Amino acid sequence: MVDHGMVDHGTTEAPGDGTVELEIHEVIETGPGQASVAVRCLRGPVFLDAGFTQLSGSARAIDLKLTRMVEYGREMPQLDPVHTALVTLRGEGVQHLRSSARDTGFQVVQGANAVP
Repeated sequence: MVDHGMVDHGTTEAPGDGTVELEIHEVIETGPGQASVAVRCLRGPVFLDAGFTQLSGSARAIDLKLTRMVEYGREMPQLDPVHTALVTLRGEGVQHLRSSARDTGFQVVQGANAVP
């Protein structure tokens, strides 16, 4: 049997080292300490309450928590790799998030799922 790296949707942990990653496509709305962001899951699955502490292309510290995920108009408890969704990120460093552009490319936030 060949392992094609498919994610088991019953999984409760990210594969490997537990790292989760979201690629930022568009920062749609920013409020005090929060942003609604269109993302693509690069590494996961990503669950509600996941924490993000690293932002590609930036040495600035961030401490963001994922508080909401909406995929095709439905609230979701998790986001699997290659899926896209509108997520809400809250916390320190949200002002450093930016929409992708042809000349700057995509930002990626990296973190881990919350420990139950």
